Amino acid sequence: MIMNIKKYILPCLIVLIAGITACKKNNGFNAIISEDKTKPLAISNIKIDNFNGGANITYDLPNSPNILYVLAKYKINDNTARETKSSYYQDTVVVEGFAKEKPYEVTLYTVSRANVMSDPVTVTVNPLTPVYLAVRPSISLSPDFGGVSVIADNPLKKQIGIVVMSYNKNTQSMEIEDQHFTKDAKINYSVTGFASVERQFGVYITDKWGNISDTLQKPIIPLYEETMDKTKFNLLNLSTDSQIAYDWFTRYLWDGKLDGDGWHTASGVPLPYSCSFGIGKTYKLSRFVVYERIGDRYTYKFGNPKEFSLWGTNSSTPDNIRLPVRADEGAVIGNWVNLGNFRFPDPPSGNLPSASNSADEDFVKKGVSFKVPFTAPSVKYLRIAVATIWGNEAAAHLIEVTPYGIPE
Repeated sequence: MIMNIKKYILPCLIVLIAGITACKKNNGFNAIISEDKTKPLAISNIKIDNFNGGANITYDLPNSPNILYVLAKYKINDNTARETKSSYYQDTVVVEGFAKEKPYEVTLYTVSRANVMSDPVTVTVNPLTPVYLAVRPSISLSPDFGGVSVIADNPLKKQIGIVVMSYNKNTQSMEIEDQHFTKDAKINYSVTGFASVERQFGVYITDKWGNISDTLQKPIIPLYEETMDKTKFNLLNLSTDSQIAYDWFTRYLWDGKLDGDGWHTASGVPLPYSCSFGIGKTYKLSRFVVYERIGDRYTYKFGNPKEFSLWGTNSSTPDNIRLPVRADEGAVIGNWVNLGNFRFPDPPSGNLPSASNSADEDFVKKGVSFKVPFTAPSVKYLRIAVATIWGNEAAAHLIEVTPYGIPE
């Protein structure tokens, strides 16, 4: 099988690589204003502290006011060279991104404010196992509703990429289906949208420097699920739910329009911000996709939910009871059961929510899928209860919700 990797992975690494090149900026450095062309002395008293995929190199600077920074040059693999700078205010330069656990040479220079380099000093670092390779042995693939489940351990909580592939009969090659970047210690997510027929799946680990592990491949038959028929949904009017504002009614959550109105609570209503609706018949839920409000003013801002719970009941007469702001999964309030507690992912760019970018907006626009625990009971009514939002407002809003499951 041919694996078409590069044409898919490179565009998705652009945002991450942009962060890497930031190490070349002179933030905190003096401007190059000196006319002194004297070659600076080299650093001395060098010490090395190795870590996973890199090393901290500490040193003593020459006693000169003309020093601008220390420059480290090194190769992280057979093809990729990197440079890292450290201001003269610092006594440490960090080198990282090495592809393997083996010795690497690093060449160090002192650079003056006239941009004159010292004689080189070469040291050898011995990085520990890179994180992407440390995670690789723990990764597994298993069937999930409409796709595959990926589970792995990332105890160092360093950012890695999980890349899921599947075999395409038309191209007769393994092609990338999804790329998931995370710092989570416990990785458990699904890639969905597949029919319940056997298909070859694969997964590998990458990092922000473009290093790639070997690929785990496995034939898998996704579990059956179906998109719920939203024409069968109906509003459940409960006085204990949040008051509506701006004519953004609960029924807009299933109108199929991602660029129109949605559900919006009034400002200042008590937590949790909640709404309720029927899904037509009893389903064993597998997952649901949430579409939050987007735009410069709203993406990761305003009343978009950050932490929320999904409640359900299979009773024909759902209790009109106020839900708690927080409760354990499986908790029962009246005849409502907590089906799961969820948190909307942070901006994939790594930026603060207040500084989300166009890539983050594209991520939100596509909708975010949340898995419902397999132990959750079958239900025919749902309630969304929002505990926290991304902004500072006292209200919540959503554009669309699409549940999936097995009808009963």
